[in-house]
Amino acid sequence: MPAELDAELLALKREVQDFFARYYAPIVFWEHGIFRQTVFHAHLHCFPFGATEYDATKTLHSLVVQSQDDVRAWYAMHGHYFYMEDRSNFLLFAPETDRYLQVVKHVLWPGASSHSQYSGWRSPQQRYEQGAPLIRATMDKWHEFQRLGADFADKTSSR
Repeated sequence: MPAELDAELLALKREVQDFFARYYAPIVFWEHGIFRQTVFHAHLHCFPFGATEYDATKTLHSLVVQSQDDVRAWYAMHGHYFYMEDRSNFLLFAPETDRYLQVVKHVLWPGASSHSQYSGWRSPQQRYEQGAPLIRATMDKWHEFQRLGADFADKTSSR
């Protein structure tokens, strides 16, 4: 992401953090750069998992991130990566499948499953059918959140 968009990204992240903390649980940001992508694109996952358990002494991470500049520098020097941010960690990981799967299995999955009645993966059809009312409820909550005055992104966006 270009540096000139850092302030807007930070504002949007704060807005989403506030929304999920108010209506669901604290979030984990998760990005996997272009690692494991077949169609290169950018997006940032925002999962309302609450507290996550990452043992920093296992040193699965390659870099403690201080700013977006660290992510850009890593990408310029090494290319692929994946990134996790929770309330206390801002971590960048080398793009190794074993590390990736360890983080997904031991950090993200426990958070996901603790907020769900489902204990395993569901088919796309099941997710679609069961998710539709949840998506509608989230949209309603987002509109309420906006009506209550959450407009951080509008304050910084030039668009």
